[in-house]
Amino acid sequence: MHEENKAAANGCSKIRRGAQNGAALLALMEKTGYSMVQQNGQRKFGGPPPGWEGPPPPRGCEVFVGKIPRDMYEDELVPVFERAGKIYELRLMMEFRKFIGVCVSLDNCRLFIGAIPKDKKKEEILNEMKKVTEGVVDVIVYPNATDKTKNRGFAFVEYESHRAAAMARRRLIPGTFQPWGHTIQVDWADPEKVVDEETMQRVKVLYVRNLMISTTEDKIKAEFNKFKPGVVERVKKLRDYAFVHFFHREDAVAAMSVMNGKCIDGASIEVTLAKPVNKESSWKQHFNGQISPSSENLLGFPNKEDGTQKSLGKPASLSIRLNGQHSPAPPEIERSTYPIFPGIKLTPISMYSLKLSHFSSAVMHLDYFCHKNSWAPPEYCLYSTTSQDGKVLLVYKVLISSIADDSQSYFMPEKLCTTVEDAKELAAQFTLLHL
Repeated sequence: MHEENKAAANGCSKIRRGAQNGAALLALMEKTGYSMVQQNGQRKFGGPPPGWEGPPPPRGCEVFVGKIPRDMYEDELVPVFERAGKIYELRLMMEFRKFIGVCVSLDNCRLFIGAIPKDKKKEEILNEMKKVTEGVVDVIVYPNATDKTKNRGFAFVEYESHRAAAMARRRLIPGTFQPWGHTIQVDWADPEKVVDEETMQRVKVLYVRNLMISTTEDKIKAEFNKFKPGVVERVKKLRDYAFVHFFHREDAVAAMSVMNGKCIDGASIEVTLAKPVNKESSWKQHFNGQISPSSENLLGFPNKEDGTQKSLGKPASLSIRLNGQHSPAPPEIERSTYPIFPGIKLTPISMYSLKLSHFSSAVMHLDYFCHKNSWAPPEYCLYSTTSQDGKVLLVYKVLISSIADDSQSYFMPEKLCTTVEDAKELAAQFTLLHL
């Protein structure tokens, strides 16, 4: 009976708290004039507020607040946030954490859609997305590198707002939507790198996309020199895209206007200003400044206890030390095998559409990292020597070329290995450490 009475008392207490919260929220709405609606697992306060005139606030005006105590609601949150300024809209999620944390909201309006049929055109993909999601602004589709009549099996869908993109992602993820009878992959697209205007004003390199594989650097240079002979300094091409370097910025800007949409060897090219890449910030962005204890072993960092060097070990994944700073190691990468049952559908996929968590090798990390930053693939140069006991010892030197800003960097660890595989892995880890 005691337990039953206790349970009944707890139930009554919850009801009283609920009634009190409801009264507090009603009082808040009466006081402020804001409306409040609940939908899709969140409660919206305002948006727009009473008396608001003109369009909604522009992108960049929203912040995300996480780890809110479970028993805290709008009647307590609104007065706190209003100290910073007038609230346009507050969306309270129905799942909460215990400790508050505030950061700038990631204002991402773009979704990645993978595993789409390669014969579908932009208009077909756009119409299909508009059927089941709201706020679609555009669809970005990349032609196949070898067959321009087909797409690459993925597209990017641009929405009018971050909220529209988030609602679309929620709508598409469960797998109930199967366009053209295909199960698609849906995730947030990588946010586009933002380069300050002052830096962009100095850029004199053009990024040219959608080239034919067979198109040569000489052909590209000749085409871009047509509108004004002798303005192109050099061209660097990788697969179906290239970087065209000009002697003067004004010629680069003029060429971009003239050449965008032109045909070269039957392919309609897209031309934009190349975005310079900050190597250090890019490394931190992709790897969060973490490498693993096993990497310390490979690279010969001093032992933290006795100051002596650790012996050379087997290469392993990246994880805890950069610039002398330590942080907790991330979770171990799951490395398991699974059976392929009859009827399982396998979809072709590019390595570069995966996430970093899918790679356990530093060599693959480095290749992925260079691709994401539009650099040339890493070049490995193998060197050897002979030890006193006659063993052949190996080391790789790595060349990284940042094509957009025409810089080159060489990296070579101060350790020799007995196998080619270990030498290459060590060189990749060393390079990632110093980018």
